[in-house]
Amino acid sequence: MPKIAEILRFLEEISPLALQEPWDNSGLLVGSGGEEVNSIYVALEATLKLVESLPPHSLLITHHPLLFKPLKALLWEEYPANILRALIQKNLSLIALHTNFDQTHLGRYVASEVLGFSGVEMEGYVGYFPLKMSTHELASHLKRALGLERIATVGQERYLERGAIITGSGGSLAPSIKADALLTGDIKYHDAMIAKSLGINLFDIGHYESERFFGEILASVLKKQGYEAIIVDSKNPFHYS
Repeated sequence: MPKIAEILRFLEEISPLALQEPWDNSGLLVGSGGEEVNSIYVALEATLKLVESLPPHSLLITHHPLLFKPLKALLWEEYPANILRALIQKNLSLIALHTNFDQTHLGRYVASEVLGFSGVEMEGYVGYFPLKMSTHELASHLKRALGLERIATVGQERYLERGAIITGSGGSLAPSIKADALLTGDIKYHDAMIAKSLGINLFDIGHYESERFFGEILASVLKKQGYEAIIVDSKNPFHYS
């Protein structure tokens, strides 16, 4: 059985923690490097339902960190203390790979493997690629590739030559984008107005929808190293009526 420290060393090699943003909290969040794990699970989020379903002495690796800010109290009825309690009671370990994994794996994978764009080049969080299609054609392509019923767009109908993608939430970075179109999620109204004024077309592909591939990416990478990981589907918290 592998130890947490061994798995952490491998994860550090493929996606260095030094790449994460200052506000981020990737790395080992619950557990000890000396602990041995019986099984490895990968998921987008750590939810109470998920944690309660895992067998004791397992390792859960998530994209989103369960903890972002220091906690002043641990109240078992409240989030995230309720999940922390379940993790500790079952002797489960928790690792998060967030903004560092965005840069090393997630952005490129979604752009090339999911959306089918070739020539993807990563610059930090941003993946750039040639487009050669109209705004309408790109919107239709994104809906098909991601299984979206509708997509919110910003900007006029025109021919697009270069695209950019930021998985998760990247609308605030629109002013620094060196492309005709930006694909990202959680686009805020004011970010949309700024992008429109700069002549950048925005395509809101959803936060969950653009990051839900984390499990399959990481499980594949771990398997190449000899670690078997079980993908646990994370559910979109939003329901659309």
